[in-house]
Amino acid sequence: MTVVNRKLAGLGLGVAMTMGAIAVPAIAQDETIKVGVLHSLSGTMAISETTLKDTMLFLIDEQNKKGGLLGKQLEAVVVDPASDWPLFAEKARELIEVDGVAAVFGCWTSSSRKSVLPVFEELNSILFYPVQYEGEESQRNVFYTGAAPNQQAIPAVDYLMENEGVERWVLAGTDYVYPQTTNKILEQYLMDKGVAKEDIMINYTPFGHSDWQTIVSDIKTFGSTGKKTAVVSTINGDANVPFYKELANQGIKAEDIPVVAFSVGEEELAGFDTTPLVGHLAAWNYFQSVDVPANAEFISAWQTYMKDPKKVTNDPMEATVIGFHLWIAAVEKAGTTDTDAVLDAIIGLETPNLTGGIAKMLPNHHITKPVLIGEIQADGQFEVVSESDLVPGDAWSDFLPESKMIEADWTAPISCGNYNTETKTCGGDTATP
Repeated sequence: MTVVNRKLAGLGLGVAMTMGAIAVPAIAQDETIKVGVLHSLSGTMAISETTLKDTMLFLIDEQNKKGGLLGKQLEAVVVDPASDWPLFAEKARELIEVDGVAAVFGCWTSSSRKSVLPVFEELNSILFYPVQYEGEESQRNVFYTGAAPNQQAIPAVDYLMENEGVERWVLAGTDYVYPQTTNKILEQYLMDKGVAKEDIMINYTPFGHSDWQTIVSDIKTFGSTGKKTAVVSTINGDANVPFYKELANQGIKAEDIPVVAFSVGEEELAGFDTTPLVGHLAAWNYFQSVDVPANAEFISAWQTYMKDPKKVTNDPMEATVIGFHLWIAAVEKAGTTDTDAVLDAIIGLETPNLTGGIAKMLPNHHITKPVLIGEIQADGQFEVVSESDLVPGDAWSDFLPESKMIEADWTAPISCGNYNTETKTCGGDTATP
């Protein structure tokens, strides 16, 4: 049962919520602290997001075993925005206004996050966003626990340049905000590094795209000029399955044209035979294969909870874990779930990550993360081939002319997500709720 009022359930009056939020009696609001879970359980993004819903239920169960929070049990309210970006906003409003959740953990795509931003600002609630994204944003009510471009995209390109000698670049993405903005940053970064414009190919496809034959053929042709070529993939969701299958069908091997993906992890690879993909790469801040005690303990507890010894973990799960633990620490520090108090309390808090380091919440609402490059193995896991020290998340890219002078700092005296260091003015995302 996804949501349960334990006391009323004992009287046969429990309320179960799974796919939609339902109003519950006021007594339940007093007895539990509600936590919103806003992830697609159907549609094209369900392949990636369903696991994050399960992760939240696992974390809440673990916290309740420890005694809950502020003397109360936590209660998950799960909704399904069904990979429909406007529906994310409706479901977020429902969680906050109807269900009275203290915080929301959710969204995957930047389109869904952009959809809900006005809701969280208007209603002064908190969103923890656990997925890598394009940056160029810092909102007072949002904490970004996934990677900013300087914690994933830029280091991945540097790795390919330095270790693979890549000279030609295919920037292939799904047609929405995250790939478009990330590729804008990468294109500028590559040209600043001396890459000619004709050596950069950019391609976008719709969500759920399935016919990759022509595009992969074009990639193959683009990479046949004698210059080492790589694909930087911001393809999202279930479109990854036919994309990788077509690479194999056309005989594109990692040693010829390596692919480095920003949205393909263990969960996505669990869906098909990875043998032909061995050697292709992914850039994340966590891999299940990282061999440290904290990760081993987490994997064991997760697989036990899911009753599946083969259930995988992945990077957005770790980002969810980090966000959840930082929220718990902030609420305990503040002594309340009140939004303003939690926003003040969370800055500077630290929590262990799952790779042996520390995640710290920065004044720009991003965190510190290591950058890991991994090679796909035949068993669907990744062998880590490169790992950095902790990198602070940068909300605004240093490589875009319009952004390099912008900073985010939600502490006094700036208290702004879009502060121009040249004009000393705030251009938006102000501290006013």
